[in-house]
Amino acid sequence: MVVLTENLRRTAHYLVSEANGFRSREVGVIASGSGRVAPGAVLGRITASKKLVPLAPGASDGSQTAAAILFEGCDATSADVRRTITARDAEVQAAVLVWAVGVTDNQKTAALAQLAALGIAAR
Repeated sequence: MVVLTENLRRTAHYLVSEANGFRSREVGVIASGSGRVAPGAVLGRITASKKLVPLAPGASDGSQTAAAILFEGCDATSADVRRTITARDAEVQAAVLVWAVGVTDNQKTAALAQLAALGIAAR
């Protein structure tokens, strides 16, 4: 018998709706050293490089502020990776967003407010 396991974190699995065309999306660079990043991961943007990394609320380099959500997963362990992100004007399922290990409920609430300021509404 063969047992198949389905990965529930598929490309754009978190989206409820988005703006017409591709207005909600951009291409961003996921910084090398970020490791494997799942679709639906909440991202922060490093101010100096403009590269994206998983949200790091305790940081002081810009990555402490939610800036986007990763549309499609990637492996940025050893090299920068260009990937589609949700950057604006979208509705997302808050319950399925992916958070970095250690992000607290209060930090998640703050990050969702930061995303809301970009027009990304969590439902």
